[in-house]
Amino acid sequence: MAQTLLMPKATAIWLVDNTALSFDQIAQFCKLHPLEVKAIADGEAAQGIKGLDPISTGQLSRDEIARAEANPNHKLKLSEPKVRVPESKRRGPRYTPVSKRQDRPNAILWLVRNHPELKDAQISRLVGTTKSTIEQIRERTHWNSANLAPMDPVTLGLCSQIDLDMEVEKAAKGRPLPTAAELGATLQSAQETERLTPSYEREEEKEKEIDADAVFRKLSSLRSAPKDEDEDDQY
Repeated sequence: MAQTLLMPKATAIWLVDNTALSFDQIAQFCKLHPLEVKAIADGEAAQGIKGLDPISTGQLSRDEIARAEANPNHKLKLSEPKVRVPESKRRGPRYTPVSKRQDRPNAILWLVRNHPELKDAQISRLVGTTKSTIEQIRERTHWNSANLAPMDPVTLGLCSQIDLDMEVEKAAKGRPLPTAAELGATLQSAQETERLTPSYEREEEKEKEIDADAVFRKLSSLRSAPKDEDEDDQY
């Protein structure tokens, strides 16, 4: 892995302020133009940037600075890193062990049925297959379609649950929101709700009328009862 200087402009500021290196040496080390280094020294550039000590970060040694100060033609060199960081491998198609390749069609069928929102490229990344195979399984034209059974690729060990969840989440972001019909909405229309209110009021009025008639009948029966008793006493 090629070594690169961290924060070159901040390092140039520190070297200008703390060493006797020439502008050309600092410019060569920090990958800057000599005029830019001169502007930093004059306070015309990088005024809001704090200097970074390359010695504390392990990118430059004091001996290397001393050699460069003694010899204007000496070019500064980055110190060898104490820890080697391995280069990240280029991510390509997922490798599937030979023992598990026969399970891929079953995993593809499971993904197609349970996660129809996944794109072919996402399924290909998950189980390490080709788009043509996915299309054949989706359209039931695969040579072994009659014997395929949907099986979870996580259970088969073809991918991790985290990878599957990430792909499903990505696919869900681009999916349109479900319509009312898909959600099974049962809301009534405005006309139907408007019809309910008057009928409800009419029912209440009817109940009130019935209750009022009953009250009047009771009152009339109470008034007539004493009169009948008086008439019986006279005889």
